[in-house]
Amino acid sequence: MTYVVKQANTLASPLTGAADMTESADTARTDNMPGVADAADTAHAANVAVRNLTIRLGGNTVIENLDLDVQPGEFVVLLGPSGCGKSTLLHSIAGLIDVTDGSIEIAGEDMTWADPKDRRIALVFQSYALYPTMSVERNLSFALRINGTPKAEIARRVARAAEMLQLGPLLKRKPAQLSGGQRQRVAIGRAIVREADVFLFDEPLSNLDAKLRTELRRELKQLHQRLGATMIYVTHDQVEAMTLATRMAVMRGGAIQQFGTPAEVYARPANLFVATFLGTPAMNLVNGTLEQRDGALHFCTEQWRLDVSNYAFVDRPGESQPQSQPQSQPQSSPRPCVLGVRAEDVRIGPTQGEGAGEHAKISLVEPMGNHRVVWLDYHGVQIASIDQSKTPVMPGDTLAFSLDSTHVSLFDAASGARL
Repeated sequence: MTYVVKQANTLASPLTGAADMTESADTARTDNMPGVADAADTAHAANVAVRNLTIRLGGNTVIENLDLDVQPGEFVVLLGPSGCGKSTLLHSIAGLIDVTDGSIEIAGEDMTWADPKDRRIALVFQSYALYPTMSVERNLSFALRINGTPKAEIARRVARAAEMLQLGPLLKRKPAQLSGGQRQRVAIGRAIVREADVFLFDEPLSNLDAKLRTELRRELKQLHQRLGATMIYVTHDQVEAMTLATRMAVMRGGAIQQFGTPAEVYARPANLFVATFLGTPAMNLVNGTLEQRDGALHFCTEQWRLDVSNYAFVDRPGESQPQSQPQSQPQSSPRPCVLGVRAEDVRIGPTQGEGAGEHAKISLVEPMGNHRVVWLDYHGVQIASIDQSKTPVMPGDTLAFSLDSTHVSLFDAASGARL
C-alpha cells in the first residue's frame, strides 16, 4: 500500500508532522480534579466531520463515500479487523494521506487539503519513536522548543503532562531506561503538550503485554475525563473499544457497519458481521425461519421454536416487518432468518419458560475464573453459555437450556442485516 505523505520534512521527528500543529493560545490553566475537565481544557475540544470520503491507493479503493461525525469532547473508537480501512481513515484526518474525494472538517473549518501542521491535532503512533539520546523531559518538549515556545510555557506544559501521566520521577531518564509502558506514556505526553483540538491514536497499546495494556487503557480513559478533549482511537481489540469509547464505529471493507455507543452496538448489532465480531465468545447464531404459529410470531427450527412476538424490529421506511396475526387470518409464508443470542443470555440447568425442555450435550467447558463458558452441542450447532454457577459439569453431560427471548437478535438470512 502506497501512502501519499504530506510535509515529509516535518515528519522527520516523531513529534512533528501530524503532531506538529499550530500552537493553541497560551492561556494558563489550573490543575483540575481527577475525572473532571476544566473550562480551558473543554474549550479545546473540536468536532470532526468527514463527508463522502473516498480514498484510492495504488488503484485500489480503500474507503468509498464514508461519513463520520465526531462531536466535541467525544472519545470515538474505530474498530475493525486488519485491512478494514480504520488506520487509513485516521491518517486522512491527520493529513498524512491525500483524499480522492470528499471533505474533512475540524472545528468547523475545511481541512481537506490543509498540511498536517495546520490541523491543530496530535497523533500518537503504535511505535513509541522516542529520541534515544534525549531525556524524557527533552522528548516531551522537543516540538515546543523548535517552534520557539517560551521557556516558561514549555515548563508549564511539560510539568502538566508529567503530572497527568506520572512521569515526574522519570523526566531525566533516557528511553533505554524505561519500560514499554513508560515509553508509551512519554509518547502520549508528547501529544498532550501540544494542547491540540483533536487527539488521534493509532493502536497505541498494541506493542504492550496484556497487563500493561489494561493499565494504560484505564489511564487513557481517565485522561480523557480529565482533558475533556476530542479523541479518535484506532484498534482491532474489542475490549479496548468497549471500555474506552463514548461511541464506536465498527468498520469492514472500508465502510462503517455500525456507529453507536458500545452498549447499543453490543445489544443491537446492525448485521451479522457486527454480531460476530463483537463479544467473547461471539454471538451464538442459529439458522431458522420466522413463522406465524398459534396466532403468534415464532422463530422455528426443525427441533424447536421460540416466541418472538415482542421482538423490536428495525423501523425502515417502506419496509414491512413480520407481526403476530390472529389464527383466523391467512398465515404468511416462512421467512428464512438467523437468530443471534449472546452467551450470557443462554441459561443452562433446570429453567422455567419456553425452551426449558430443550436438552444438549456439553462438548467443552472453559473455566475463566469468575465464570465459565459451557459449550453445548445442539443437533450439530455449537451454542456457548456463560455460567456463573459452581455446579460441577463435564464434557459429555446433558443439560437443559433456554434462551432469554427478550435479548435475542434476528437477521435476514440473505443480506445479514438486522430485522
